[in-house]
Amino acid sequence: MSNYYERLGVPQDATTEEIKKAYRKLALKYHPDRNEGSKDAEAQFKEVTEAYEVLRDPDKRATYDRYGKQGLRGGPGGPGASAFDFADAIRIFMRDFGAFEEVFTSRPRGSRPREPGKGQTLRVRLPITLRDVARGVTKKLRVAILETCEDCRGTGAIGGTLPLPCEHCGGSGEVRQVQRSVFGQFVSVAPCKACGGQGRVIKEVCRKCKGEGRVRTEREMEVEVPSGVGSDNYLTLRGQGNVGPWGGPRGDIVVLLEVEEDPRFLRHGEYVLFELPITFAQAALGAEVEVPTIEGSARLTIPPGVQSGDVLRLRGEGLPELHGGGKGDQLVRVRVWTPRKLSKEQQRAYKALREVEDAPPEHVDTREEKGFWSKMKEAFS
Repeated sequence: MSNYYERLGVPQDATTEEIKKAYRKLALKYHPDRNEGSKDAEAQFKEVTEAYEVLRDPDKRATYDRYGKQGLRGGPGGPGASAFDFADAIRIFMRDFGAFEEVFTSRPRGSRPREPGKGQTLRVRLPITLRDVARGVTKKLRVAILETCEDCRGTGAIGGTLPLPCEHCGGSGEVRQVQRSVFGQFVSVAPCKACGGQGRVIKEVCRKCKGEGRVRTEREMEVEVPSGVGSDNYLTLRGQGNVGPWGGPRGDIVVLLEVEEDPRFLRHGEYVLFELPITFAQAALGAEVEVPTIEGSARLTIPPGVQSGDVLRLRGEGLPELHGGGKGDQLVRVRVWTPRKLSKEQQRAYKALREVEDAPPEHVDTREEKGFWSKMKEAFS
């Protein structure tokens, strides 16, 4: 290929606008859709696009002016760079001029085609444990996702061709209908039936993606789950979801968190409750016991004379607050356990105890159970 400036027919001091104008004129001249698939025209189209891609960029242009093509490492024509092929040329042309911008249609100036739609938001469920909530965790997700079709590079058209604007709606994707009545003239806008509201028509669809420009595949990704989350929380991975049809931008992924229940604990925000069965002797005399916690276990002192239903506290053994600010406590509610069967020795001991024990109170105030959690948080704040 000749000098880039010569190839575009511009002087070396040409402005960016002059370079763009010269390229557009040549690109339209050699575009394959205007030359019935001519291989010579395809080669010419690729060459003028390669020249344009370098000269439109001030940094690349300065390097080219100083060192020539040999200095363009990582760019078109540079050593070590991947080959600049026809697919790259098509992509650049569509990027700067659009597939339909007054190129292959005579619709009125300013009538813009409908932009490709954004990919739909994906929703996935992620189960996590209370231990995950306590520590925060990095989880791996494998999701079924729509990716850009490699065969057609997202256009939906068979390789080497481009979609064309819909002749029925002029590429807008909409048709207007005017109705007259006694109240005046009404204009209604509806999606174009000829192109399904897309504003474009594909003559030969890509065999791999069936004209949609994207294919379904699976992708593995990592999700950072912060500590303190709950089942009412979710994470949004922006721009990591499905690609839109025909080269549209990616949608999002919403990760719905599902905290699995632990049968040992009842959670309330950053607090957790553990029910601890103890014997009559432990309740009367007091004891030192090992109590399960979310991340292991902890020693708990049971004071003498503790009553069934009394609540003890393990500081800092609860869950962290979602946005920092400290950690909750683990509350331990004591339940005096009554054995269902007694040995003869135990029967003798309890009969002897009955002879000397005090009588219990006449009733328990059940109103104490109301607002349990609010009372606990007030008591322990």
